[in-house]
Amino acid sequence: MFSDTDHAAMQQALALAARGMFITTPNPRVGCVLVKDGQVIGQGFTQPAGQDHAEIQAMKDALARGLDPAGSTAYVTLEPCSHFGRTPPCADALVRAGVARVVAAMEDPNPSVSGRGLQRLREAGVDVRCGLLEKEARDLNIGFVSRMTRGLPWVRIKVAASMDGGTALHDGTSQWITGQAARDDGHAWRARACAILTGIGTVRDDNPALTVRAIATPRQPQRVLVDSRLEVPLDAQILTPDTGQFAKPVLVFCAVEDRERQRALEGRGAEVVVLSNPHGKVELRRMLEELGRRGINELHVEAGFKLNGSLVREHCADELLIYLAPKLLGDAQGMFNLPPLARLQDAAQFRWHEIRQIGDDLRLIARRNDA
Repeated sequence: MFSDTDHAAMQQALALAARGMFITTPNPRVGCVLVKDGQVIGQGFTQPAGQDHAEIQAMKDALARGLDPAGSTAYVTLEPCSHFGRTPPCADALVRAGVARVVAAMEDPNPSVSGRGLQRLREAGVDVRCGLLEKEARDLNIGFVSRMTRGLPWVRIKVAASMDGGTALHDGTSQWITGQAARDDGHAWRARACAILTGIGTVRDDNPALTVRAIATPRQPQRVLVDSRLEVPLDAQILTPDTGQFAKPVLVFCAVEDRERQRALEGRGAEVVVLSNPHGKVELRRMLEELGRRGINELHVEAGFKLNGSLVREHCADELLIYLAPKLLGDAQGMFNLPPLARLQDAAQFRWHEIRQIGDDLRLIARRNDA
């Protein structure tokens, strides 16, 4: 169904889509390559929300080179949109340009599109194919797919630990268990996320800024704090305002109504959201629903073993990103605070997705079984 030329062009489109890794949120990362008479005549990737989608960028690129997109094949990593959002429909733009063939990696999971873009192209006489390198395209937009199909962000819990599962000494000391290469790699995962989540325990112990520093990025992910009783110090680094182009306020989820503390935090530029469960804690599932409503595709968690355990226990964790250092800590804090099991079959089940050495450490990626 697909030729070697098709595969090569789609690989190039996927590489282009990855160039939008840090900037497209809440939109998906999409790349587009236009091929005519065996030659690439235009290419592009989706720009920040409200700006050009990949298909428009590719057609503009072709025209800037003095080349006509008419009769070309468009290789696009996601079905061209068919609806008016912040920009006009890309499917209509491809038809107007006279593109003869469209090869899409996958259908758009957005209910506003969901096959309609491909259908519109077919009705206009365009030769449409779909499903080339779909797995790679889906992985690139795993958070967008999650938000469109479940209303929830893709939740990725990052942990740095010793070979015996220790994440910190009992006095809280944890810097540094893993090496510099693993820590830099962790910042790349921070950068691709829409938001970074931590808990009040981590703020107390480490006072993290939760910003991307090890790699260049035009956008800092939004910071999210779970703080049931609003105990975060007003001088905590996490409350330092983001002044970048894509800046958003720090979100503080709590379980109590405390107007004085809320006003103080709002004075630091934070937004406080009260979502309590019957136990006086933050209702985590409702928090994820709220983050999904706000356009958060990927949520990167860097928290302590208590919040990590709560997310796993409440079936809120989609992926585990674990860095294992070749050392043993002995009696130390663990990765997840989980209750004892009476039966092995009751264990939380994940499957290995990727295992790779990063510097002197191992990076393990595991996903929930039904993902």
